[in-house]
Amino acid sequence: MARHEGRGMASVNYPIGMNLGGDPSQALIHSNPDGKFTVALSAIDLGQGMKQVSRQIAAETLGVPVEDVYVDTADSDTGPHDMGSFASRGTHRMGNAIIVAAREARGVLLEAAAEELEVNAADLVTDGRGNIHVRGAPSRSITVKATAQAAQFKQGKTIAGRGIFLIPLSAVDAETGEMNPNTAFAHACLVADVSVDDETGEVEVLRMTSAYELGRVINPRMVEQQLVGGAWMGISHALYETPEPYYPNPEHGPRDFNEYLMPGPGDIAPYHVTVLERPAPDGPFGGKGPGEMCANPVLPAIANAVYNAVGVRVDELPITPEKILRGLKANGGVKPGPRRGGPVNWR
Repeated sequence: MARHEGRGMASVNYPIGMNLGGDPSQALIHSNPDGKFTVALSAIDLGQGMKQVSRQIAAETLGVPVEDVYVDTADSDTGPHDMGSFASRGTHRMGNAIIVAAREARGVLLEAAAEELEVNAADLVTDGRGNIHVRGAPSRSITVKATAQAAQFKQGKTIAGRGIFLIPLSAVDAETGEMNPNTAFAHACLVADVSVDDETGEVEVLRMTSAYELGRVINPRMVEQQLVGGAWMGISHALYETPEPYYPNPEHGPRDFNEYLMPGPGDIAPYHVTVLERPAPDGPFGGKGPGEMCANPVLPAIANAVYNAVGVRVDELPITPEKILRGLKANGGVKPGPRRGGPVNWR
């Protein structure tokens, strides 16, 4: 018995969203009498942090504290239309719609404040802490709360905004039908180091190192968490999860997550991530978001690392010990690939 180490690499060029009819997202924003704002969306937070990112984008555009923004995604019947939370489109599509809505609401907010301060709205600025003051004269100011109350109870104004974002339709080549359905792409490169047991076929992921280009990072901590969680999901897809041999009849298959084969906390490998910021020209504050690509490069990188370690090319997931042992038998033993240096240590 021997364990063989191998290294594999995979790179991803990942499209953001899908240009189906423009892939629209809509947002509605309105102020409450206490000066706080509600953002209504029909896209759902699936755990990827969409609500928090939406709060940040809305607050930045409105010029108010992030804690004064509430995001409501409760009901697609009463909320504005959205294509949905898929295709890694959330930050890019919804973020842009929120900016449009927030700019309209901010315009009404400043008009109401200008009426109270008896100045031109163009002369007003927000400080991001709940205050509106005259540019160059901070002592002449009014709070967002007082402005919201004046607008609703005195001026008869509704501080609200509507926003929609559409991707321009792609031109279509009349001869070939070729088109470009996307305007933004994210990119990634990941290196996986694994160890393969030639007697049991067991694969252990030793470490992973990656670089992700995600546009401007709206929330760095959440991006880091999403990339690490996505890598764990990628390991699970690559080495563990499968409905076989019981699919499509699940009668004798796993009944719950106690029986379903998937990695536990002890199976996640040490992981170093470098995030590169290249703001997208049409992204909200340049953002694109990681989305599904968090897990995507992990699968082919591990498959390439297994091939590099023992010479077995597995082209159907998951990469189970049985498949590796059958491959070793077919190859007549271990035939590792070339070795090039030690662990990757990108900085």
